Amino acid sequence: MNMEPRPTPTGWVQVMVLLVDRDRPAPESDGIAAVALASVLAYAADPSHPDWQRWLSGPVTKSVRRADAKTYAKTAQAHPEAIEATQGRGRALALPPLPMDGLPKTLARLQVSGTQLSAGAAEPAADGLPMIVLNQDLGMSTGKAAAQAAHALFAWVLELEPQRGAAWLRAGPQVGISWRGEAELLAGTVLPGAGPLIRDAGHTEIAPESATAYVAVN
Repeated sequence: MNMEPRPTPTGWVQVMVLLVDRDRPAPESDGIAAVALASVLAYAADPSHPDWQRWLSGPVTKSVRRADAKTYAKTAQAHPEAIEATQGRGRALALPPLPMDGLPKTLARLQVSGTQLSAGAAEPAADGLPMIVLNQDLGMSTGKAAAQAAHALFAWVLELEPQRGAAWLRAGPQVGISWRGEAELLAGTVLPGAGPLIRDAGHTEIAPESATAYVAVN
């Protein structure tokens, strides 16, 4: 699909860094899950910080960037404030929100477009744990899907009762990843326990208002 270039968004952005190991890359589902978890854990580490409140009050923008093993380690060292999450072989860092026009060079130089991991069968989430459901009809890259998964998990967590959210975090949070066609995805959003449906702003890859993801609970 040919799409007109859109203006680069301004404001604040949460940056996540996905490890793409050239020798032993993680399955796509693990990478997506790690990014989504890192995004939420970074917020949970200091939810009252003014930067989070500023970010949540405007367009909630996330950016997934990739790094090989060497660059990933250097990025973690340069940004001790980053929170790491792992799931399976997936590893990702997430930072508190930053101004889009003032990203540190260590982050700005990391690639965004073209991030792709090989597909793999997602393991079912255990009972009571969140399953991030993604729209397979959109043909999203791994990086795009990871950003949408992070949006969906973040929105779900914000709607949780505080005690339930705290219990999930204490348990060592894990998520499942499921790809479904758009019709099935939309049908699932009305089921009990479903999180908010994420619709993309359309800055990259897909058309504005595309339905991308939501969280279901077994």
